[in-house]
Amino acid sequence: MDSQVKTKTCACKNESEEEKLRRIEEVIEEYRDREGSLIQILHLAQGIYGSLPLKVQQFIAERLGIPLSKVSGVVSFYSFFTTEPRGENTIRVCLGTACYVRGGKKIIEKLRELLGVEVGGTSKDGKFTLEVMRCIGACGLAPAMTINDKVYKQVNPDKLSSILEQY
Repeated sequence: MDSQVKTKTCACKNESEEEKLRRIEEVIEEYRDREGSLIQILHLAQGIYGSLPLKVQQFIAERLGIPLSKVSGVVSFYSFFTTEPRGENTIRVCLGTACYVRGGKKIIEKLRELLGVEVGGTSKDGKFTLEVMRCIGACGLAPAMTINDKVYKQVNPDKLSSILEQY
């Protein structure tokens, strides 16, 4: 068997809970004896499971023989990790100074209304996760936001519906 663990999330939607945990256990076995491997294990586990809820954190802590507090501390410290399932698309609205002053907050308010979620939440249909970010480097064309890796500049609330329709 290939020692590389594949973590494509699209294939995981069809896997049972047991199959996902078995794959996470394979990751743990592969990385167990490597120095500083917890972050790598968590990263791969999130790719397999889709998030790192408490039960997955407990599973990892037990298998590694470390306190749950250590695992939870790493998960809560790094913004990359999430304990809630994420949407297919991640919307990040810039709230750096220029974007905030030029209407970033209004963009968030309209997205909350359109998606029916709070910042940090995922829409009920699983399509979008709404987040904020500090600066994306498009200050001259503020307000700005990203959806996945695509930057949208000079966004106004009236443009949001047509932008979301693309996804």
